[in-house]
Amino acid sequence: MSKTVKRIILGLWLLFLAGVITVYVIFNGISKGWIGNTPSVEDLENPIDKFATQIISADGVVLGNFARSEDNRIWVDFDELSPYLVQALVATEDARFQEHSGIDLKALLRAIVKRVILQQRSAGGGSTITQQLAKQLYTEHVARGSVQRALQKPTEWVIAVKLERYYTKEEILTLYLNKYDFVNNAVGIYTASMTYFGKHPSELNAEESAMLIGMCKNASLYNPLRRKEMTRERRNVVLSQMEKAGYLSSAQTDSLQATDIVLNYHKVDHKVGQATYFREFLRIKLNEKKPDRKNYVGEWRQQQFYEDSLDWEQDPLFGWCNKNLNQNGKPYNLYTDGLKIYVTIDSRMQQYAEEAVAAQLQDYLQPDFFKAKKKVKTAPYTSKITDDQARNMLEDGLLNAGYRRMRDRGVPMDSLRKIWNTPHEMELFSYDGYVDTILSPMDSIRYMKHYLRSGFMCMEPRTGYVKAYVGGPNYGAFQYDMVTKGRRQVGSTMKPYLYSMAMESGFSPCDQVVNETQTILTESGQIWRPKDDGKQMLGQLVTLKWGLSRSNNNVTAWLMNQLSPYAFVNLLHEFGLRNQAIDPVVSLCLGTCDVSVQEMVSAYTAFVNHGIRTAPLYVTRIEDAEGNILAQFTARSNEVVSEDASFKMIDMMRAVINEGTGTRLRSARLFPTFYKVDCGGKTGTTDNHSDAWFMGYTPDLVAGCWVGGEDRDIHFDDMDHGQGAHAALPVFGMFMDKVYADSARLGYLPSTHFDIPEDYDPCAGEGSHGVVLDNYSINTF
Repeated sequence: MSKTVKRIILGLWLLFLAGVITVYVIFNGISKGWIGNTPSVEDLENPIDKFATQIISADGVVLGNFARSEDNRIWVDFDELSPYLVQALVATEDARFQEHSGIDLKALLRAIVKRVILQQRSAGGGSTITQQLAKQLYTEHVARGSVQRALQKPTEWVIAVKLERYYTKEEILTLYLNKYDFVNNAVGIYTASMTYFGKHPSELNAEESAMLIGMCKNASLYNPLRRKEMTRERRNVVLSQMEKAGYLSSAQTDSLQATDIVLNYHKVDHKVGQATYFREFLRIKLNEKKPDRKNYVGEWRQQQFYEDSLDWEQDPLFGWCNKNLNQNGKPYNLYTDGLKIYVTIDSRMQQYAEEAVAAQLQDYLQPDFFKAKKKVKTAPYTSKITDDQARNMLEDGLLNAGYRRMRDRGVPMDSLRKIWNTPHEMELFSYDGYVDTILSPMDSIRYMKHYLRSGFMCMEPRTGYVKAYVGGPNYGAFQYDMVTKGRRQVGSTMKPYLYSMAMESGFSPCDQVVNETQTILTESGQIWRPKDDGKQMLGQLVTLKWGLSRSNNNVTAWLMNQLSPYAFVNLLHEFGLRNQAIDPVVSLCLGTCDVSVQEMVSAYTAFVNHGIRTAPLYVTRIEDAEGNILAQFTARSNEVVSEDASFKMIDMMRAVINEGTGTRLRSARLFPTFYKVDCGGKTGTTDNHSDAWFMGYTPDLVAGCWVGGEDRDIHFDDMDHGQGAHAALPVFGMFMDKVYADSARLGYLPSTHFDIPEDYDPCAGEGSHGVVLDNYSINTF
């Protein structure tokens, strides 16, 4: 052998050894973290640390989640995956998945030969599922320069081998499916399954599993919403691979490949779905920060500062994320810490509440309101205001809708009005779906203000559990929450508080007074006369029970004249009404102050709960991503009136339903199950029918409903449509009828009665206050 040949051979061996050493150094450097961007051991042990927070109902239904779009992921374990998902993934992406340790050398060599040497496009993939997972987790967004690109594949190999060392095969498959982004804001297999098919991953069949796994090749390309036929073809490829791997028979494959893709698409959007108002309320409440007065600018916001300050100190749920620290010593992040929030809402009762609000507003009141306002020049406002007043209110609405900044920046009102009256293309809400149209901003806001609003809440009086929460007719179109944010005058639903004060002061439901117009000298020296109640029993002796059941203003005013308005305000605060600006005036007895639905429902629990008022409870516990309990919550309560006074109130408020303004609830035709349920309640209607209320309770539940316009001057101009018994009571009735008809599942029995002793006499000791009214009864305060 010549020296030249020997030198060539030696050179080749040296090159080979140098190559081996170089490869060893590179891979060892990558493994040690000296080269590239290999994750630490801690990162490998916790590869997915960003999860959506789940909101889980009392009956175990996921109502929704809190997440940013890139982190909208909910973890599922391997045993929660459909077997078809696992089979499709392995058959399509990595047939030898169970045999290799992160790198499939056979597939890699095949890919190199076919692509590099034979220049074939369809060479098949050389990447294992573990390598793809490594790319998703650590290298997908790393390679920027040429050196990084050259090192990316070796880095994937190193990470893949490490992942195989730290995780079982099942865990790797689970990580892969939980990590993958299936587009349309469906991150992870749980969200993808719910988004495209409305199913839990365990419920997916073979063709559905094949479609989702097919998307793993390129989710943007095989997007079933945009390219359905292309996605179907890709799905059929996956089905063929499943047949090849022995998971499906030839007949099964042929049958499944012939089917179309059938989606049950649910858009991932916090504005749609169940309990939308509640979910947003909860998100804000959990993320609140410690109140600082400088952030509450304006006199009108001082009430909010007062309430937030109280909640920060007294309500552990208020600002929970900022009051507590996670394992990294930072405040909990509602969007990435994977919390599980167990709420008191029952998904079935929530559905019944949303259906009741929709049936009353969408199917009944709204068509009548459109009809009533059709020929009114000031529509949607009352005909009792001027055109100028209506225009000014619409302009205020436009300013609040986003134009105030333009005005504050110096844009003249004349220029703004020109913008407001210039038509352009827009999309408008309707109960039949959004409509594309051409309107001016002025006409569009006039149209939107035609829609009536509502707030409804139901809770258990003893536990405080809030079972249903509907803040409006449609969260996507009307995001102002009328359960907790909105406050409106409560009208005659205020009267039970006054009557309970009277019962506490020694009055009896059977005490008699003369039903006649009251003339009361107020503290300021003015004369106050309540609105005339008509001629029913006018000038005759009536009982207090009769007065409340018929919502008689004369009797209520007389009662107010016997008591102190200052003491009454104090009692209202004990009932949980938080408005600091409640004026201690005699007209307060007719409901002139503003109160929220939440406050009213909580206050009425005292009547059922032996005089003890229970605060609403929205969350029972919060868990971390591993299921560890981080916090548990119980309802707060306080005694408002005595047990005896609460029994008397039940007796009188039963009469409201059985013989007074709420008798509509006793209609077997309207409410075939609920009409015979033991209950009490109170209707309420404010001046000019601006606000319609109904508050009601059974032995198990307390609920309240408000119905009205966005502005106080938006209302029916006739009493028949605008009163609480007509506008709000049916929502309560329809909801309760569905709940008690579903007693087998929900546990609320129609036969249950209030726990009042059988021998209890609400009129015991009557007569001490049975007096005849004078024409000019004077309140001396």
